[in-house]
Amino acid sequence: MVLQPAERHCGDWSHRRLGPWCSPTGSPAPLSCETGCGEGTWILVCRLLVPTQVSLLSMEEDIDTRKINNSFLRDHSYATEEHFRLASFSLPSSLLHWSKPPPSRTWTVVMTYQQDYLSPCLYPLSALSDIISTVEFNHTGELLATGDKGGRVVIFQREQESKNQVHRRGEYNVYSTFQSHEPEFDYLKSLEIEEKINKIRWLPQQNAAYFLLSTNDKTVKLWKVSERDKRPEGYNLKDEEGRLRDPATITTLRVPVLRPMDLMVEATPRRVFANAHTYHINSISVNSDYETYMSADDLRINLWNFEITNQSFNIVDIKPANMEELTEVITAAEFHPHHCNTFVYSSSKGTIRLCDMRASALCDRHTKFFEEPEDPSNRSFFSEIISSISDVKFSHSGRYIMTRDYLTVKVWDLNMENRPIETYQVHDYLRSKLCSLYENDCIFDKFECVWNGSDSVIMTGSYNNFFRMFDRNTKRDVTLEASRENSKPRAILKPRKVCVGGKRRKDEISVDSLDFSKKILHTAWHPSENIIAVAATNNLYIFQDKVN
Repeated sequence: MVLQPAERHCGDWSHRRLGPWCSPTGSPAPLSCETGCGEGTWILVCRLLVPTQVSLLSMEEDIDTRKINNSFLRDHSYATEEHFRLASFSLPSSLLHWSKPPPSRTWTVVMTYQQDYLSPCLYPLSALSDIISTVEFNHTGELLATGDKGGRVVIFQREQESKNQVHRRGEYNVYSTFQSHEPEFDYLKSLEIEEKINKIRWLPQQNAAYFLLSTNDKTVKLWKVSERDKRPEGYNLKDEEGRLRDPATITTLRVPVLRPMDLMVEATPRRVFANAHTYHINSISVNSDYETYMSADDLRINLWNFEITNQSFNIVDIKPANMEELTEVITAAEFHPHHCNTFVYSSSKGTIRLCDMRASALCDRHTKFFEEPEDPSNRSFFSEIISSISDVKFSHSGRYIMTRDYLTVKVWDLNMENRPIETYQVHDYLRSKLCSLYENDCIFDKFECVWNGSDSVIMTGSYNNFFRMFDRNTKRDVTLEASRENSKPRAILKPRKVCVGGKRRKDEISVDSLDFSKKILHTAWHPSENIIAVAATNNLYIFQDKVN
């Protein structure tokens, strides 16, 4: 019996499974790693050549010619081939923890919320304003916020569990609705500023109130959402209707008192951060120090303090002296979840830059540069368009970066810049449809991607109201559909498959039958549970997993 690493990448080493090894039960059995690495999933394997003899497994390592940071390897307890060879002889029995294979999961519908609007045939502008443009859980997952193209923010609150209805724990009800942004017009530039909410980011809760950031193309606002169940009565200078009284008529002094009232949720703007972006804001990200945040547009990234609204610091500026020399734009940016000095931003060229604010005040010179070499055989007219990164996210651990381009989701290790450690094909069957997608502008759609709470599963959207999930441990993937036809509570989502060519099965859908007007661009995952929120045009779907 020997210890064999599963097909996972730890830093600069690539360990590959050599064969169909299995446990005595007939399936791979994961082991917990107690060496301090915490990065890999180990599998106890055995290979019997003779009934009374156990052979040693030969191992092959990919040759890595890059310089390896020895201190980093030492701190993270990386194992070499020699360590595995020794482990085959002297592996402590306390390290061997047999467990069953991970159970398969099915997803059930929790609720479906539809933005109310008038008939789209009669009032197309009204219907357009109800399209959901962003979805975001707060840090506890008790609240879920959505923003739409009409500048509105709708906050949902999770239903509290009751003894009579335990299954209602995953349901969310409308908690508050308010108008965050209004349409504006820049008279100096003759430019109309849309009210569409581009991003929403929550701040950690410090007291009874909640705080969130919302932004449109130009202005970021800090909102306070609080509850009020009492009202003051007994003013001296005001009457019961709120009108000012004549001071000459006041003969007695009254002490105001608080009276109970129906619970009311108030949303008030506490800060307005404006006039700092020439181009459209595409990202906002709260720093881990919770005192600052950054906002990114096409060419610049600004750093703000929550207490200062009239001044920001420009930390990235890629605008050339001559705009004709412009070759790329910033598409997304995010702070590191733990290190307040580190952030990443992606570009339309498919590159990611990691910057350290300790190096210089202006982070035009990146610390690390992540780019995958392009395969010349796949070069086409659409290569630059489909390689543009639409979203970038740090993992919760801060070790990995996930990026989404038009066709794929890629996972990058912060310690390996020359190629991603994982690449997942989202809808590779559309590669033959790029010409038609270019003509109807769908090729410019910006899909988002999210991690689950443990960074083991990735989710992103696709067309025909499909969304995809990729399990990083088991390498399984599933395609699910968010549709009004299958939106009854507790209904089980059935996996969907797309047929590219040949004979189509009954439960498959042809690639030619996909509806490109139905697309899932925005998704969110509960920070600690398997509850997901999916926005499909003006519909919000919430699903919860059910372990078989």
